[in-house]
Amino acid sequence: MAVERFPVEASHILMFARAIGDENPVYTDPASPEAAAFGGVIAPPTFTMAASQFDPDHVLRPKPGEPWFGSAREPSGAEVTRTGKLHAEQHFEYHRPLVAGEVLTATERAGETWQKESKRGGTLSFEELYIDYTNVETGELVVTARFVTVIPSQVPTQG
Repeated sequence: MAVERFPVEASHILMFARAIGDENPVYTDPASPEAAAFGGVIAPPTFTMAASQFDPDHVLRPKPGEPWFGSAREPSGAEVTRTGKLHAEQHFEYHRPLVAGEVLTATERAGETWQKESKRGGTLSFEELYIDYTNVETGELVVTARFVTVIPSQVPTQG
């Protein structure tokens, strides 16, 4: 995911906090003492996942006039490409709190790859991907997200 502009807006933080069921005033009330300590509401820990909404090429984002496999009642006719990749791990390293009003940019970079033998799935190939979220005005690195995917060489057997 490469995102040139990811605006961190208080209303988006509020909706995200409500969606995950977290009523902590640091995420919802800029007048609260908790938020005031940071100069405004801050984003919950997994909020940077919302940056995909600002990626025009993200696979889950609908594109006007193109078939989309999304969540409609009837299939749209879009083909879903299966890669066999499985989500294995996800980590977020916050270098400081993410405060409403900032604008970030998101840049991907490859990490390590490795393999491991499995008793049921054959050879497992692991891939690391990092996404760095940087403040566009200051150039400061705010969040580093790390994702690990795994691709089994065969369908796991019952065991």
